[in-house]
Amino acid sequence: MQLQQLRYFTAVAETRHFTRAADREHVAQPSLSQQIRSLERELGAELFHRERGNIALTDAGQALLPLARRILADAESARSAVQETVQLRRGRVRLGAPPSLCTSLVPDVLRAYRARHPGVELLVREDGSRDLVRTLAAGELDLALIITSQAGEVPALAVTELLHEDLVLVSATAPRRRRARIEDLRDQLLVMFREGYDLREATLAACRAAGFEPEFAVQGGEMDAVLGFVRAGLGPAVLPGMVAARSGLAVTPFADPGLGRTIAVAHGRELPPTRAAAALRAVLLTHLTEAARIGALPTGTRLLLPLED
Repeated sequence: MQLQQLRYFTAVAETRHFTRAADREHVAQPSLSQQIRSLERELGAELFHRERGNIALTDAGQALLPLARRILADAESARSAVQETVQLRRGRVRLGAPPSLCTSLVPDVLRAYRARHPGVELLVREDGSRDLVRTLAAGELDLALIITSQAGEVPALAVTELLHEDLVLVSATAPRRRRARIEDLRDQLLVMFREGYDLREATLAACRAAGFEPEFAVQGGEMDAVLGFVRAGLGPAVLPGMVAARSGLAVTPFADPGLGRTIAVAHGRELPPTRAAAALRAVLLTHLTEAARIGALPTGTRLLLPLED
């Protein structure tokens, strides 16, 4: 049973005339009649009483007509949905990002994307990079902004490095010196993120490389909690520069060679991103390259993408 046959059947049922039905469907009348006969053979029943000057539905035809109309309507709905998705008037993107990027980079990118594609649904999952890598590899996200140190050797992911971002020390009071050293953290009680945050791993790794194990005033917080603990004077914390710049806290850069991280966008390698997800990735790359071109990248960040001439 073909959709074309059902369209021809419905046209004859509604016009009660084979020639007028053929005209409406823009097909030769013998071709239309042949398709109706083929449909009747497949169904094993005549659909029309064919008397000279009078075309009427048989009982079988009457039973088929509402079903045929429903099938044709569903087919048209499916066609429209696919076309709207292809043309990015509809769709869905599942984006993952660490909390530090959800409060800095992500809002500007999503605003630009919504301006271009207002009909696409955006779902954001906020999590640590290590957890996002696992979620992305499992196919539960379309795209994720991650820290490359957490991607490791994950063959299921395609990773594009975007930015290098400086990490800085934030505190509730003015710093004692213009630049901090990792060794300065030896004698301080730190505010520390929960396990799974790349910022926690980066801070611990830097301290251990300097020969000491850091001590904590409080640990286990999410981004907002960590900022609140620092504001309350519980201790300093190591934060991304983009977050620190908006925090209202005292910010101290680290002395050379500094402390930083690499931000990347990743998607599953086996299945290409959906059209909507690919469009979001393109908006992200354009946003960053344009910001770099006009010198508008946040302080302490450096573009890792090539700038086209």
